[in-house]
Amino acid sequence: MDPLTLGIIGVVAVVIVLIILWIISTYNGFFSLKNSADATLGQIRVAMKKRLDEIDQLLGAVKSYAKFERETLEKVTSLRASVMQAGPQALGEIDRESRRLFGNILAVAEAYPDLKTQTTVVSLMDSIKGIEDEIARHRYTFNNIAQQFNTMMDTIPSKFVAGLTGLPRLVYLQFEEAISQPPKIEF
Repeated sequence: MDPLTLGIIGVVAVVIVLIILWIISTYNGFFSLKNSADATLGQIRVAMKKRLDEIDQLLGAVKSYAKFERETLEKVTSLRASVMQAGPQALGEIDRESRRLFGNILAVAEAYPDLKTQTTVVSLMDSIKGIEDEIARHRYTFNNIAQQFNTMMDTIPSKFVAGLTGLPRLVYLQFEEAISQPPKIEF
């Protein structure tokens, strides 16, 4: 073989190796983002479980002031059991329901001013509000990761790797914002 043919074969081989390395790097980038998203979802699940645990304790603290239906207590237990296996869509529903329950408890606290001054109740309410901030931070992080992942899926040339591997898009977490108006409770 002449030197020109060897040179062309060498250049083609280097280009092929570079393309393969780029495909591997892009594929690994997708899975790095996916793993980060999964880890962040895990943190959200833990924080939501903590919030539900605190709501359960708060229910116990205010039970003597207001009659909570058995259904409310069962709902908290059910949400706590399901939160650790929940995906992004289910987490949104769990978030809405736990906010509704917390709103009901806030309404009870508003109805009984001496309840709002109890150290245990105040401490639990502050703890729940702190957990709300934690969930919001994790949700923000997850949505940023999802945006990076989905942008890679939509842009050339990484779109080709996503198409070849059949990766699904990441779903954004869409939770309600803080409770603005506690619901009214009838006694």
